Amino acid sequence: MSVLKKIIPQSIKNIYHLVQAVLANFLYGFPACSSYANSVAGGPSKSIKIIGVTGTNGKTTTVQMIGKILEEAGFKVAVASTINFKIGKKEWINKTKLTTLSSFQIQKFILEAVKARCQYLVLETSSHALDQNRVWGVKYQTAVITNVTRDHFDYHKNLDTYRKAKIKLFKKAKKIVVNLDMENPEAFLDCKAKLKFGFTTISNSQFLISNQTPNSNDQIKKIVAEDIELGINYSKFKVKNTEFNLNIPGKFNVENALAAVAVGFSENVSLEQMAQALEKIKNIPGRLEKVENNKGLNIIIDYAVTPDALEKLYSLILKLKCHPELVSGSVSSPKIIAVFGACGERDCGKRPMMGKIVSQYSDYVIVTNEDPYFENPQKIIDEVFEGIPKCHHELVSGSKKIPDQVRNDSSCFTENINCWKIMDRRKAIKKALQLAELGDFVVVTGKGAEETMAIGKERIEWNDKKVIQEYL
Repeated sequence: MSVLKKIIPQSIKNIYHLVQAVLANFLYGFPACSSYANSVAGGPSKSIKIIGVTGTNGKTTTVQMIGKILEEAGFKVAVASTINFKIGKKEWINKTKLTTLSSFQIQKFILEAVKARCQYLVLETSSHALDQNRVWGVKYQTAVITNVTRDHFDYHKNLDTYRKAKIKLFKKAKKIVVNLDMENPEAFLDCKAKLKFGFTTISNSQFLISNQTPNSNDQIKKIVAEDIELGINYSKFKVKNTEFNLNIPGKFNVENALAAVAVGFSENVSLEQMAQALEKIKNIPGRLEKVENNKGLNIIIDYAVTPDALEKLYSLILKLKCHPELVSGSVSSPKIIAVFGACGERDCGKRPMMGKIVSQYSDYVIVTNEDPYFENPQKIIDEVFEGIPKCHHELVSGSKKIPDQVRNDSSCFTENINCWKIMDRRKAIKKALQLAELGDFVVVTGKGAEETMAIGKERIEWNDKKVIQEYL
């Protein structure tokens, strides 16, 4: 079956998905919910306001933030994201390993949300789902783009086609929300919409707020974060003199919050309600999630699976490790110990890039297994390892002594001294925890809050946080 999938052209597969989507709309839009739909391209989604969130990074966090803001405003909300599903107060984990469900599952979920009398559905929407027509017939009221950086080049081939896939979400949306700080926001703002919002963390942004696009003279409402303050476990900023206090650090989370605030503006939610909602979010599972422990270690789990996400994550970790509150309890300057890998059957070109980025910030690097699917996991690990700058030393087998050149050059890595290939992810995590001393950072990326690992046909139970807790 895996071989057959590779042989069939994607254009043929997309026709198949389109047929599935049409059938799903008939099944759940007409027979099951005829009072809510007047045409095949409506289905149950015509009776609920659907907000679609797409982007390379930050989708899941932004979805959670939007959902919380709408709930704080008194609306009944449904959420479908990479990590969870939620209809009102009923919530369950997403174990499908899909950012966006199949067309039948999507329409069924929308119908269940409608029957539960939800007024909004916040739907995390991937470029694959858009390109494959899986969300055909879903009536998006609002489209949100968090950012666009390199990812899925195995599928989209280049950044331009990747961006075009995401733009499909914006074609018919009545309201759009765009990150003005990303590369080429005009590509999204060019879409026709009744309301256009742009958000930025640059208070003196030179991006003009009107007449930006050749196809529209509509004014773009700009949301600006001012007085940004980034702490070790919080972020603060102001929008129109209203202070927002996030319980999660990082400038990228300020950007995610701004996207959610823009959606709140579009739905006439007050700034005070939005600030209260975002302050209630203590953490997002698997997103910059800290694992509590009594060993004085800073253990962080994150989903980061792209070069850009890793760059942002590790640059934040580097800033955090220099914070006086953390350094004061350490025996010496805190070290960064990285555990990561790359997904199988996905964009091979980014693997060495990921290895290079992580090694630039880390003292110890452990490359391990991570959802290989049907690809040779050792090959994946080797390709990630290629990006790590190496020093060449003759090492005594089993020696734990780190050569002076390695010790004094943070850009120099020697296998089995300060970088390792460990196939077994459990053993890789154990190794990282053994290396860690008081105050050190152990950063485990790639899986986030996922509950399974894909190895061939198998979906084995796996959760990074649970494994870490076993060894603490």
